[in-house]
Amino acid sequence: MAVQAYILVQTEVGKAADVARAISDIEGVTMAEDVTGPYDVIVRAEGASVDELGAMVVTKVQGVPGITRTLTCPIVRI
Repeated sequence: MAVQAYILVQTEVGKAADVARAISDIEGVTMAEDVTGPYDVIVRAEGASVDELGAMVVTKVQGVPGITRTLTCPIVRI
Protein backbone atom coordinates (compact mmCIF):
# COMPACT_ATOMS: atom_id res chain seq x y z
CA MET A 1 0.00 0.00 0.00
CA ALA A 2 1.27 3.47 -0.85
CA VAL A 3 2.14 6.00 1.84
CA GLN A 4 -0.04 9.09 1.51
CA ALA A 5 0.20 12.54 3.06
CA TYR A 6 -1.23 16.02 3.00
CA ILE A 7 1.37 18.73 2.50
CA LEU A 8 0.40 22.16 3.81
CA VAL A 9 2.23 24.90 1.93
CA GLN A 10 2.84 28.56 2.71
CA THR A 11 3.81 30.76 -0.22
CA GLU A 12 4.99 34.25 -0.97
CA VAL A 13 2.14 36.76 -1.27
CA GLY A 14 0.26 36.35 -4.57
CA LYS A 15 1.99 33.07 -5.53
CA ALA A 16 -0.53 30.45 -4.32
CA ALA A 17 -2.15 29.73 -7.71
CA ASP A 18 1.21 29.49 -9.50
CA VAL A 19 2.61 27.20 -6.80
CA ALA A 20 -0.47 24.93 -6.87
CA ARG A 21 -0.22 24.61 -10.67
CA ALA A 22 3.50 23.79 -10.52
CA ILE A 23 3.09 21.25 -7.72
CA SER A 24 0.23 19.50 -9.52
CA ASP A 25 2.69 18.51 -12.28
CA ILE A 26 4.99 16.63 -9.87
CA GLU A 27 4.85 12.83 -10.09
CA GLY A 28 3.19 11.43 -6.97
CA VAL A 29 0.99 14.46 -6.39
CA THR A 30 -2.67 13.52 -6.65
CA MET A 31 -4.16 16.93 -5.78
CA ALA A 32 -2.97 20.50 -5.28
CA GLU A 33 -5.46 23.25 -4.40
CA ASP A 34 -4.93 26.89 -3.46
CA VAL A 35 -6.92 27.73 -0.32
CA THR A 36 -7.40 30.53 2.20
CA GLY A 37 -6.30 30.49 5.82
CA PRO A 38 -2.94 29.95 7.49
CA TYR A 39 -1.76 27.84 4.53
CA ASP A 40 -1.97 28.87 0.89
CA VAL A 41 -1.91 25.48 -0.86
CA ILE A 42 -2.95 22.01 0.28
CA VAL A 43 -1.42 19.06 -1.54
CA ARG A 44 -2.21 15.35 -1.40
CA ALA A 45 0.66 13.12 -2.44
CA GLU A 46 1.71 9.50 -2.32
CA GLY A 47 4.83 7.40 -2.55
CA ALA A 48 5.82 3.77 -2.30
CA SER A 49 7.46 4.37 1.10
CA VAL A 50 7.91 7.09 3.71
CA ASP A 51 11.43 7.64 2.37
CA GLU A 52 10.18 8.05 -1.21
CA LEU A 53 7.46 10.45 -0.12
CA GLY A 54 9.92 12.46 1.99
CA ALA A 55 12.42 12.64 -0.85
CA MET A 56 9.71 13.91 -3.20
CA VAL A 57 8.74 16.66 -0.74
CA VAL A 58 12.31 17.77 -0.12
CA THR A 59 13.69 17.55 -3.66
CA LYS A 60 10.65 18.44 -5.77
CA VAL A 61 7.89 20.18 -3.83
CA GLN A 62 10.15 22.43 -1.76
CA GLY A 63 12.04 23.35 -4.92
CA VAL A 64 9.01 25.06 -6.47
CA PRO A 65 9.63 28.84 -6.65
CA GLY A 66 7.43 30.87 -4.31
CA ILE A 67 7.22 28.36 -1.45
CA THR A 68 8.30 29.64 1.96
CA ARG A 69 7.38 26.67 4.20
CA THR A 70 5.84 23.20 4.10
CA LEU A 71 4.32 20.90 6.71
CA THR A 72 3.86 17.23 5.80
CA CYS A 73 1.02 15.33 7.51
CA PRO A 74 1.11 11.57 6.81
CA ILE A 75 -2.28 9.87 6.54
CA VAL A 76 -2.85 7.12 9.09
CA ARG A 77 -5.54 4.48 9.11
CA ILE A 78 -6.74 3.76 12.63
